Amino acid sequence: MRGLPPQPVCAKGDVRADSVFTNQHLYDALVDSFSMRSFVPSAGNSGHDQFFNTFDRFGKVSDSHYGEWLDEVATRAATQNEQYLEIMSTPTFADVARLSSTIPWPTTPVDSADSRTGDATGTNPSDLAHFRDALLAGGLQNEVAIDRKQLSDAFESRNRIEHCGRPNAAPACSVKIRFLYQVLRAFPPQQVFAQTLLGFELASQDPDVVGINFVQPEDAFYSMSEYHRQMRMLDYLHSVYPRVHITLHAGELAPGLVPPAGLRFHIREAVELGHAERIGHGVDIMYEDNPQALLKEMATHHIMVEINLTSNDVILGIDPTHHPLPIYRAAHVPVALSTDDEGVSRIDLTNEYVRAARDFNLSYADLKDMARTSLEHSFLPGLSLWQQSDNFTRTNIACATQPLGSEKLSAKCEAFLQSSEKATEQWQLEHRYDVFESTLP
Repeated sequence: MRGLPPQPVCAKGDVRADSVFTNQHLYDALVDSFSMRSFVPSAGNSGHDQFFNTFDRFGKVSDSHYGEWLDEVATRAATQNEQYLEIMSTPTFADVARLSSTIPWPTTPVDSADSRTGDATGTNPSDLAHFRDALLAGGLQNEVAIDRKQLSDAFESRNRIEHCGRPNAAPACSVKIRFLYQVLRAFPPQQVFAQTLLGFELASQDPDVVGINFVQPEDAFYSMSEYHRQMRMLDYLHSVYPRVHITLHAGELAPGLVPPAGLRFHIREAVELGHAERIGHGVDIMYEDNPQALLKEMATHHIMVEINLTSNDVILGIDPTHHPLPIYRAAHVPVALSTDDEGVSRIDLTNEYVRAARDFNLSYADLKDMARTSLEHSFLPGLSLWQQSDNFTRTNIACATQPLGSEKLSAKCEAFLQSSEKATEQWQLEHRYDVFESTLP
């Protein structure tokens, strides 16, 4: 018919996406496919498989709805009195991936002592420096600019949706958001190195990108066979970009998921080679070689573990009786609760706090310190509010005479807080505690 725009034509057996809202059966099937809702493990289809398979099913629409997704997570966070989020994101890297495929991986062997837990071929600093130079000369910086615009556009869209900066601003506007650049670990070394380099360059130039992380199943073929080489890559890139923060998913494994040898070194190498300041999951800690020494090392160097109780249950089958949370706490390793992917799991952070209190008999004071720990180990710039890492008893001397979280500040304390974005958020957390606790009987 004249005057009407072209209408989409679906292949045989397909239906238009907008029909899902008038077809409850299709809607339910779509939600179940995109999440863990209603999922029941069966032969050949585990919770692990369902969780990781969801991302390919909805990932293609992420770019066009980025701002809406930021609004959704910020809105949910605001309803739970959260104030700061570090969201993992994978901006486009297609051109860099194509570029990396044209550069052969270096074949220089390394000393056998450096390859004791896996292949480290091509990872001496000279080889990696040449590979980095080739990527930069080939135009990697062009993708940095594209990624910065992609993230900036997402923030602009979120702010528009929430009316931020206007009289009718939504409560979600108060939630501060920063990004962690996700590297896809389950690919050949050329692509992983190229994307990791892109992440380091982006985090060096964009203040909204506060660090990097590695994602995808840790038990995948490339994730396992390339693990040692990937940690060597991080070791090199950390030497070039020492100010870029690193947090790594490591030890998201359980017996039977990988051979026993695969459980023995991932957390240690993430800390010692990968320069991880935080560890995501860390479930297999007691299967590591000399775990007690590793726990002591993590406690001494204040390497925080992000605890994901629901995720560890549905993906790995780790119930409270087998979860290492009590072990970490007994070893004085800093821990904080997180959700992993709350959308796929259909949970929120409150769910994780309830679960921790119920399953591990944690007190209000325990949960309170976990929230403090999460901000203490955030990658926000500036000095901590606290004089000593993970010791929440004495504030920085500039604010030592102030009641915690008070609204009236001395000039000295106010100047200190203005100099540190991290300390400002920590002071705000103490203010929220004060307000909440003043309502208790």
